[in-house]
Amino acid sequence: MHLLVLGCGKTGSLVAEVARERRHHVHTMSSADNPGASALTPHALKAIDVVIDFTVAQAVLANIEACARAGKNIVVGTTGWYDQMDRVHKIVSESRIGFLYAANFSIGVNLFFDIARSAAAALGHNYSGQIFERHHKEKKDAPSGTAIALQKLIAAMSGAEVEITSFREGDVVGMHELLLNSENDRIYLCHDAASRRGFAEGAVLAAEWLAGKTGFFDFKEIWREL
Repeated sequence: MHLLVLGCGKTGSLVAEVARERRHHVHTMSSADNPGASALTPHALKAIDVVIDFTVAQAVLANIEACARAGKNIVVGTTGWYDQMDRVHKIVSESRIGFLYAANFSIGVNLFFDIARSAAAALGHNYSGQIFERHHKEKKDAPSGTAIALQKLIAAMSGAEVEITSFREGDVVGMHELLLNSENDRIYLCHDAASRRGFAEGAVLAAEWLAGKTGFFDFKEIWREL
């Protein structure tokens, strides 16, 4: 396939590398090359099968709109835009493109989410909960999109609001911890990323899965099909 990776940061660059390893034709575009999504014209995207966005929250909505105008499917790994979810749903529905997003494309993190869904039942049995997340000091958003996704799924399963504590230190790739405490015991769940490669591989697999499809998809609902 011909893939366009938006964003040339650490994760975006690794996504491009993984895609090339999987024998895709890869094009990249930095934020400086694409102010306000101005470079994403129908002509520029004509040969592209799927766009993969790892930019910043302020840029992602314009990128989605531009892909919709060009009729191109898009995978979004950028977080921080979820307050615009209803608007994106409408854009995807009206343009009939394929759209797939995730707070985290790591298969391991999505397994962690499934375990956390089951563990959330503890909050109905005199347990209290806490979420801790740790990332490198250059990460701009806090809490992380993954931590917010974890918080939301726990709330959906238990009705309880669990507090998130964020740490920004050193070169930590990403660590997410769920702590469930009672007077009798403690349940401790942790996902600790050793590298960003798991995120990148998941994003490329997502693009391969999305090719030729239409509709609005959440990675946590489809990752087992990959």
